[in-house]
Amino acid sequence: MTTAINTNKGWITIGAGAAALVGTAWFNHMNSKRVETQCPPTGEFIEVDGVRLHYVDRGVGPPVVLLHGNGVMLQDWEVSGVLGLAAEHHRVIAFDRPGFGYSSRPRSSAWTPAAQANLIAAALKQIGVGPAVVVGHSWGTMVALALALDNADVSAGLVLLSGYYYGSARPDVLPASVPAVPLLGDVLARTVAPLAGLLMGPSALKVSFSPAPVSEKFADFPVAMALRPGQIRATAADTAMMIPGAIALSRRYGELNLPVIIMAGEGDQIAHVDKHARKLVNDIAGAELRIIPEQGHLFHYAVPEQVAAAIEEVGDRAT
Repeated sequence: MTTAINTNKGWITIGAGAAALVGTAWFNHMNSKRVETQCPPTGEFIEVDGVRLHYVDRGVGPPVVLLHGNGVMLQDWEVSGVLGLAAEHHRVIAFDRPGFGYSSRPRSSAWTPAAQANLIAAALKQIGVGPAVVVGHSWGTMVALALALDNADVSAGLVLLSGYYYGSARPDVLPASVPAVPLLGDVLARTVAPLAGLLMGPSALKVSFSPAPVSEKFADFPVAMALRPGQIRATAADTAMMIPGAIALSRRYGELNLPVIIMAGEGDQIAHVDKHARKLVNDIAGAELRIIPEQGHLFHYAVPEQVAAAIEEVGDRAT
């Protein structure tokens, strides 16, 4: 009798757990739909090699391409003020990278920095843009570098912000990559990961801005868009690809022959200046390094005008 009771309790526990997961998945699905209704696409779409890319096209003048970092989307450039300032003198194309914002991310491809760069290059050619000053932030700097290395015809110069350029150890990579694991990752991304992201988001944001306070501008960033299951998977996949992507690119930095300005927050706790920015400037002939004092990984929120000035300078050197 006791065995039967324990067995029944076990099945009840399993059933309750399954019901909780289903309920959580339903809640996250409905929440994603609500968020997308509140934050509809602001730009245009282009189909490239089976990938539907979302981008905004603003301003008139020499072209500039903006590539956001991991976990965010093109609104990062809008909310920080970089896009608006750059568009005063340039035609600015800001992409949602594959899997972020409203861009798709087919699972048939391994979305390395090089693969994303080739996709962006093909999109720019379809749009009729290039060569352009390419601006990358964080993970987006690897895409920008791959663009310059493999698609020189669309890259006039680079402005690199808070980049991760070398395969240094990162203890956060393994746990942050779990939602990219097939099957298990799908379950996590649809159930507990969005809630975990919501709970851990404030502390992660503080680290991203530290030693500066969190910018008041960030209140306008659509955080809920970044917590949709599909974007959580894309974020995890890019995290898993970060170290091997940087190792592959770092072997080729000496091949670059175009104007490059590297910018970094002095107190960046995510991509440490000494391990990345200070090292990269020595590996690219003619590159210039600009350290932003008392700022961290998201320094472009505090000094968007300095980023815009760097874009102007790189553009001038490229002509």
